[in-house]
Amino acid sequence: MLPEGLPEPPPPAGPGLFGDAPVAEAAPVPLVSVPSVPVPLPGPAGSPYRVLARKYRPSNFAELIGQEALVRTLRNAFAQGRVAHAFMLTGVRGVGKTTTARIIARALNCIGLDGTGGPTPEPCGICAECTAILADRHPDVVEMDAASNNSVDDVRELREAVRYRPARARFKIYILDEVHMLSTQAFNALLKTLEEPPPAVKFIFATTELRKVPATILSRCQTFHLKRVPQAELRAHFAGIAAKEAVAVEPEALAMIARAADGSVRDGLSLLDQAIALGGPEASVTTEAVRDMLGLADRALVLELMEVLMAGDIATALSLMDRAHERGADPAVVLSDLLELTHTLTRLRAVPALRNDPSLTEGERTRGAALAEKLSVPVLGRAWQMLLKGLAEVQQDGVDRRAAAEMVLIRLAHVADLPTPGDLVRRLTEGGATAGAPRPAPNGSGNGGPAGMRAVAGGGVMAQPAAEAVAAPNPQSYREVVALASGRRPMLHAHLVHSVHPVRFAPGRLEIRVLPEAPRDLAAQLGALLTELTGDRWTIALSNAEGEPTLAEQGRVAEAGRRSLAESHPLVQAVLAAFPGASIEAVRDAGADAYGLPLDALPATPPRDAEEAEATEAEPPDYDDIPPPEDG
Repeated sequence: MLPEGLPEPPPPAGPGLFGDAPVAEAAPVPLVSVPSVPVPLPGPAGSPYRVLARKYRPSNFAELIGQEALVRTLRNAFAQGRVAHAFMLTGVRGVGKTTTARIIARALNCIGLDGTGGPTPEPCGICAECTAILADRHPDVVEMDAASNNSVDDVRELREAVRYRPARARFKIYILDEVHMLSTQAFNALLKTLEEPPPAVKFIFATTELRKVPATILSRCQTFHLKRVPQAELRAHFAGIAAKEAVAVEPEALAMIARAADGSVRDGLSLLDQAIALGGPEASVTTEAVRDMLGLADRALVLELMEVLMAGDIATALSLMDRAHERGADPAVVLSDLLELTHTLTRLRAVPALRNDPSLTEGERTRGAALAEKLSVPVLGRAWQMLLKGLAEVQQDGVDRRAAAEMVLIRLAHVADLPTPGDLVRRLTEGGATAGAPRPAPNGSGNGGPAGMRAVAGGGVMAQPAAEAVAAPNPQSYREVVALASGRRPMLHAHLVHSVHPVRFAPGRLEIRVLPEAPRDLAAQLGALLTELTGDRWTIALSNAEGEPTLAEQGRVAEAGRRSLAESHPLVQAVLAAFPGASIEAVRDAGADAYGLPLDALPATPPRDAEEAEATEAEPPDYDDIPPPEDG
């Protein structure tokens, strides 16, 4: 019974927890408009999408591509029980440094399917230790980012943690990424622990800047250089992943992605992921889509552009540049592609068998090989230099990149009809007799210049080294005396060339006028050297006579004469006229000595007469006989 005043409870609304009852008719509920919200559909396993770089990360050494030397060394180390306590893994981004570190961690701590296994180069990936490391939740495998944990306090905390045994695994493993970012104090704090760590501790370091790691750290680690993965392996790897993802990818698109990856597996997989998303529901990746995604110029267009440039067709070249611009290709990328193609053509020209290289496109193997046969290596080298310089111009700040790139193309097309410097010199030399130029010298130098002379014009080196004076035990001139000091007494030799005026020379006796900047004991040094080399006593007398110019002054006069003679030579004038702005940088004479003076024009110092001899005897004594000055 209910208390009075309380209403009776309504009958049950229908079948429920407390028995069956007749169903009461529900009151009408007003409709409310609810905005539609897109609900993300779960993946095949109800988990969020994983990018290809993570989904296909290698879990064992067999899946690690492009690092055969590293894999072989580590396999042997595990097989022989010679696993180091510290590893240094270095290489460019995306080649597998951190992945390798995790594989090593699993290999060290794997216990096998039955739980009794030991360190192995083939971790099972199924045991509790392997699965925990794969899931990044193992308490004994610590990954640290040295870029954000680079202080000495962070390293001190690590040193304290190293003292404790592993919580559950066989080894406690510390993986430090970008270890070169540690401070100098942090590196110093790590040294002792790294040299003598506890038996159950392993260190694995990864870095992209090995040169920034102190030598004291490197000497305590086994260093492995992870190389860039070749394009052929990248293409095969990406093709296999595309097949697993049920995505059709055109071969040229795969080649573009492999080239853009630049040896990095992770970068390439990121680009492949982006290309698959760009393909849409059709799940197909086309060459055109990848080209647009990367902002590249069509390689066929680049090849056509090179053909018209080498033909001197400026109008067509600018039209092709406009087409590349409409497709979104960056001007600097177009020039970079032309540089790459120039390198390819040069290789094909030098080694024709390379046309069978599978890394080349079909157009490069056919049209490229045909173009390479028409172009000489000097022409391709000139194009390389112009493109290299032009690329730097395009990349300058405040420059219209498209206009700068077009100027580079115009210059390339303009010089296409011009001969290379070597061709021009050859033509001028062959026609030199009709132009009034002298024939090659009878000494067989074949340079077309007088007395074996060659000019260096416009940066083209056509020089022969000057012949050095031969040291003789019995010098017959001042020049031969100076040559004896060359290579033996560098400072004395320099002063003899620049600070001494020769007055008279006779066997065993030399008169000189010394400039104030020369050392006071120059005469004594020279006399001692000559006595030592010739075995005879030499007298070096100081004189107030004017004497001859210094050897340096004589060399400058001779150089001016050679330059004047070269400028008037018809062959040189023709070269300067053919290359506006060119200049003579140096003129060298094969018949000159190391001082630039003719070998066949050694000045003969006249002998002294009796009066001059008496006057000389009355002059101050030789330096050899002057006692050294007293201090003060």
